[in-house]
Amino acid sequence: MKRPVFRFAPSPNGELHLGHALSALTGFELARRLGGRFLLRIEDIDTTRARPEFIQSIFEDLAWLGIEWEEPVLRQSEHFADYQAAAKKLEDLGLLYPCFLTRNELAAFAAANSDARDPDGAPRVTRADLDISDAERARRRENGERFALRLDMQRALSFVREKTGRGELFFSEWDGNRQCRRVQASPERWGDVVIVRKEIPASYHLAVVVDDARQGITHVTRGLDLFAATDVHRLLQVLLDLPEPVYHHHRLITDLGGRKLSKSARDTSLRALRQAGLTPQDIRRLIGF
Repeated sequence: MKRPVFRFAPSPNGELHLGHALSALTGFELARRLGGRFLLRIEDIDTTRARPEFIQSIFEDLAWLGIEWEEPVLRQSEHFADYQAAAKKLEDLGLLYPCFLTRNELAAFAAANSDARDPDGAPRVTRADLDISDAERARRRENGERFALRLDMQRALSFVREKTGRGELFFSEWDGNRQCRRVQASPERWGDVVIVRKEIPASYHLAVVVDDARQGITHVTRGLDLFAATDVHRLLQVLLDLPEPVYHHHRLITDLGGRKLSKSARDTSLRALRQAGLTPQDIRRLIGF
């Protein structure tokens, strides 16, 4: 069998917390148990929010937890050309279109279409909602207006049906032990997802599937909050002829109110816990590992 490859892929826009510890330890321990490889990826594609001090903090926190990873560490900010090439392939297939919506316009659309939400709670936009002709899009693009590139979901699903002869997409969800089940993906519930952002040459969805393929990731371990996103990732893998990994979406660490821990909420970081005198064994106990 091919040697399994796991990864941990944090964004350096804040310090790691207990939820990150669970995710990193899950992948690391599964890799060790199965005799596999463990990689670290720094998802710093959003250069406006990434900070060098957070990257260094990631290295220190993981080493403190006893986690080892292979070198070199992949940094997304060094691979913009690869994401642009993948987007160009989708565009050449006629699957992407420019979207000129501003933040204010998107907010107005969301207010007028409160029931049209994607699994993350963001406005679910489709090409039909935008009420703009292809000729108008071309004119505005030539005039230099800023735009994002969205995936035409209906065209993409039609392309997949023609390519595979099937109208359904599935991904493999592994429980971390012996059981693996096939889950039907429903990418249409996301609407026309953004593939290339206005200020960044890719979205999370595009970058993550390109990088997983580049690094030969066989097992994607991540939190349950990303379970629905696998719909889009599986679709992009088929469209871009990328290999299909096995997924393991683990439980989340929440506060007493049931809210998922997050950097944006400034939840207690691993660095702060370490400075308070906790040990790596304490962290494992706190996350029920």
